[in-house]
Amino acid sequence: MFDLGFAELLVIGIVALIVVGPKDLPVLFRNVGRFMGKARGMAREFSRAMNEAADDAGVKDMAKTFKSATNPVSSAMDGVKDAAKSMTDFDPDSETGKLAKERAEARKKIEASAARKAAERKAREAADALRKADELEASMQDAPADAAPKPVAEGPAAEGNDKA
Repeated sequence: MFDLGFAELLVIGIVALIVVGPKDLPVLFRNVGRFMGKARGMAREFSRAMNEAADDAGVKDMAKTFKSATNPVSSAMDGVKDAAKSMTDFDPDSETGKLAKERAEARKKIEASAARKAAERKAREAADALRKADELEASMQDAPADAAPKPVAEGPAAEGNDKA
């Protein structure tokens, strides 16, 4: 607001210390702080009142109109958006509306079929996993308790170990 730096504030503080004295200096600074707070509050209230008056007068609407008039790209994009919206708003009884309805029904059928196939695949995979788990449990019960299972090595590294 006043654009005072640290050096200016230090000079003001020293002058105030000399003029007012150390005894009354805290009271002076407290009063100056209150005054500054009230001044900022009044400035904030004034700014808010000015903004409200501008809103009531329609300044924002005029600024928006002016901005759109000075920015032709934005105006062109608004026109394209309006045209696209008018193309998607069609009469349900027209040929386009009937075609859109048919496509929506076909899409629903495809989605239902895909969901059913996915569910069947997952059920099949779950049954396979359950059967494999049963086989492994059965093989664990058939093996003697004192015999340790031998590690099974696969791949090219295992072939080299067999020859050694």
